[in-house]
Formats: sequence, C-alpha cells, structure tokens
Amino acid sequence: MLKLYSISLGCPKNRVDTERALAELSVFGPIRPVDALEHADCVFINTCGFIAPAIQESVRAVVDAIDRIQALPAKKRPLLAVAGCLIGRYGIEALAPDLPEVDLFLHTRCLDAWGRSLREALAQFLTCRGQVPAPVPPQAGARLLSTGPSYAWLKISDGCRHACAFCTIPSIRGPLVSTSAAALKQEASLLLEQGVKELALVAQDLTAWGSDLKPKQNLPALLDQLLSLPGLMRLRLMYLYPSGLSRELLAYLQAAGPPFVPYFDVPLQHAAASVLKRMGRPFAGNPREAVDRIRDVFPNAALRTSLIAGFPGERPEDVDELARFIQDTRFHHLGVFAYQAEEGTPAASLPDQIPEAEKERRRDLLMALQAEISAEILEDYAGTRQQVLVDAAHPEWPGLHVGRTWFQAPESDGITYVSGPGVAPGAMVEADITESSTYDLVGLTD
Repeated sequence: MLKLYSISLGCPKNRVDTERALAELSVFGPIRPVDALEHADCVFINTCGFIAPAIQESVRAVVDAIDRIQALPAKKRPLLAVAGCLIGRYGIEALAPDLPEVDLFLHTRCLDAWGRSLREALAQFLTCRGQVPAPVPPQAGARLLSTGPSYAWLKISDGCRHACAFCTIPSIRGPLVSTSAAALKQEASLLLEQGVKELALVAQDLTAWGSDLKPKQNLPALLDQLLSLPGLMRLRLMYLYPSGLSRELLAYLQAAGPPFVPYFDVPLQHAAASVLKRMGRPFAGNPREAVDRIRDVFPNAALRTSLIAGFPGERPEDVDELARFIQDTRFHHLGVFAYQAEEGTPAASLPDQIPEAEKERRRDLLMALQAEISAEILEDYAGTRQQVLVDAAHPEWPGLHVGRTWFQAPESDGITYVSGPGVAPGAMVEADITESSTYDLVGLTD
C-alpha cells in the first residue's frame, strides 16, 4: 500500500491538478493518505504563486517539508515532489539550486505530464529502496478525491485569454487551453460514480471555454454533455466573466433548469469605470449591466463577486461608488481583497500607488458593509425549509455536521450547520432553518 502525504495550496483549480496527478499513483496499488509526512512514501506539494502572501505560504510549506524529511533516517525519507504555480512563476532553473532536496519539480506548462512524471520518479525511487513496484495501467480521467463524498471540482480549462493589469495568471499558466467535452464528461462520470452529488465547474473564465477548440465550441455545448449525467444533483458554475454572460447563455441556463443552480460567481473587481479601465478588464463598462442581465432572467439568483480595494489611482469617490454598488446590489457573497502590486504585472508600475494601511482600511470598510447585507439576507432564510448537501461531520461536536444549501458554494461561502435524522456526509437532506448569523445558517431535519 502506497502511503501518500499531499498539500494543495491556492485555488480549487490547483486541487483538481493535484487530484488528477495523484490518481496516477494508483498503478502501485491502493493509496493510503497519511496525516504526517514522516509516515509517507511520497510527499506531494502543489504550490500557489498568484500573489506575494501565497508565494510566502508555498515557500514555507516546501521548506518545512524539507526540514522534516531531512530529520528522518535516510532509509525512511519519502520522495518529495513540488508542483504548481510557484514553479510556473519562477521556473525550475531558478528554484532547483536553492532547493536541492526536492526530488521532482513539476511545471504548470507541463500539466498533462504531471501524473506520468510523478509515476516514473516514484517507481525509480521505490526500486532504489528495494520496493519493486508492479504497476498496472491507471484509469483515464480518474481523480484521487480529497473533497469528501459530497462535491468535487471540475476544471474545464487552464490558462487565460485576458490580460488584466493586476493578474499574474497568464504569465504562470499561459493562454487558454480548453479540455475537450468528451474528456470532461468521462471525468465527471467517474466522479459521480464515486458518489459525488455536486459538481462545481471552475476555470479562469468559464465563459471562454471552447473558444480555442477546433471547431470552436461554447459553454452550452459542454453543459449539454454534463447536465443529464446520472447521479448529478447540483451543477454549479464558478467564475463567469461578466463579458461572457450573454443573454443567450442566460436563456440557455434558464431553460436547462435543475441540476443547474442559479448561483452566479461573477468577478467584477470594481464598480468605477475609470478603475476598471486601468485594470484592463474585458468588461470595463458599467458592471450594473451584468447584474441586471442576470436578475432579468433569474430574479432570485444568488450572486457572488470579488472586488479589489486600493488599486493604483483609486480615488475616495471611487470607493464611495463601490460602496453604493455593494449596497444596491446586495450580493449573497462578496470577497474584497486589498490590491497587491505583483512584480511583472503592468499595474505594479502604475503611478499613484496607495499606501498599504489605506488599502486595508478601504477593504475593511467594504467588508463591514457586506457583513450587514449578508446577515440580513440569511435572516430571511430562517423559518424556511432548504435542501442541504452534507459535506462532513463537525470535528468537535458529535452529531453535528456541516453542509451547504444551493446558494452556498464549497470552500468559498458560509456553511449550514445541520443535525438530525438522516444527516451523514454525502447525504442530501431537507432541513428546517432554525437560526442565522452573519455568514452561516443552522438547520434541523425531521
């Protein structure tokens, strides 16, 4: 049995990359995840390199793993593989001399080869330790799930076709590369066969899927393949660029109905046209148009967005406009991030950079507004009956579980605490919502 210790940092797209690569290790037989790397045969760290805090977290994780591995007897040391956006951003040539203890680096530009490279390196490593593996062919499209029995992420493309002034993704991940509909259908089917109830589609821009394929395709063509899959109870679309949310796409989603859930994650980034223009956003006009377009078709849609506070040149009146936009729109979920000047991006060299303390103040102001809105929205659900998809048992309170309603995305939004008959990880239950707080709900089954 292969003992595996893995860390996946950053976004859900990274987690999918991790699960796809690690599934290839099933050629060595059953895989047993372990909680401590000291007990592992293989340590796999998928890094994030998007912004400075993520880079620092990734470096700490790698250095900590090296220190712990070096403290082990030589015959007990696992293979150490480091993958992901840290390598994509800085390159193997720059990192390897400073991290000679790493056995295998995996670059983001070679995603399709991660599993094979890891498999070959581990086979050689185990052979040198006298553990001659007897490999069997891996199953195409398989994933080593790390999200439990209720949901899974489905990454439909990699890279990005946009050139936002603040973003490092195109330089790390490259241009848009869409995964074929056939491959995604096979992967989704395998996930559902494992008991997964909800698929959350992720990409840098879901609405761009298929535009690079020959012949070109669009998101509805992919959804046609997924919506009717047996066992699928929820299909959630994460990261829909406002410029791609056409009336035609919205009409398609309205006609599709369940298991699609009317939850729209639309990264608007700001509300002031002048700031959006400096950001180089593909939708640099009035973001209210995108919101109105959605609500014209889905009046009761749950909206989520991310915003950046303190972008270079952002004026006090721009912050006021953004605050009014938040109050008027009443997002179910909202994340506000203080702008990070990332080396190599056009925005880092813009004039009128804003002091860190002021960026943090603006972010806190906007998040305080959203806290009030979120509490009011969730209060309206108290006394209603909702379907809750149960994710996991609560780690501290026996009998209590954590789950999500249709308007709560995994790992992004608040949760619903639920207890009562029939509540178990992976179950979809009907629950009476008995309490609400700023970001979470409490439910009870009959």
